[in-house]
Amino acid sequence: MALPSYFAEFRAIPRIRKIQSLDISKFNPHTRSMTLADKVTSVRLVIAPVFFIIYLLPRFFPAIFAVAPPPNEEVLPMIGAPWTVPVLWILFIGSEVTDLLDGLIARKRGEVSDFGKLYDPFADTLTQLTYFFCFVIDGILPSLLFLAVLYREFSILFIRNLMLKKGIAQGARMGGKIKTVTYILAGALALLATSVLRLGIGVAFYRVLTVAAVVVFLISVILAVVSFFDYVSVYNKTSGK
Repeated sequence: MALPSYFAEFRAIPRIRKIQSLDISKFNPHTRSMTLADKVTSVRLVIAPVFFIIYLLPRFFPAIFAVAPPPNEEVLPMIGAPWTVPVLWILFIGSEVTDLLDGLIARKRGEVSDFGKLYDPFADTLTQLTYFFCFVIDGILPSLLFLAVLYREFSILFIRNLMLKKGIAQGARMGGKIKTVTYILAGALALLATSVLRLGIGVAFYRVLTVAAVVVFLISVILAVVSFFDYVSVYNKTSGK
């Protein structure tokens, strides 16, 4: 008896490629030279803490960087330090550009590696969690949603480690890539909101951007949860479950 079409499509899904005799030394920085693509990825690991420090300077040193709110304006989380706005945008955009470049460089130079498949999403996660944390501190993004993202990212890290033990270097899947795009949009809207505040453009515009950032962030969290179960499904297939 012929199987229904959707069963046939399921059976047609390619099996997960297993790395034969995975050499763990490839993941040891002392025995493996970093490729150009890996070095580009490493730039994000430098950008993340610099972004954090620059973003929170007005909180660390309010007497120097904080500016009093305009008359008759609602007191908001952080006003002042307009010079930080272009710096933060340069760091934010630079981070996303390196995320695009490292993959292009790796493919063009034939340097796609198991290490890179793990290193790239690790750098992405570290950077994204850093700027999300900054926006949570400012009250732009909800802490509950940030906690959901944090749990999801650490769970994915755990699954990747389990798959690595099976000889599989699981890189980012399509659901994870779509989730990353929404992360970037939410981050850009939140950064735009705090930029408006620091430049003193107006409270109303700040509120609109904050609502937009929260809505996109909520969508990104939903996509993150859905993609998490996709990774779980992949792991179960590799385990024969």
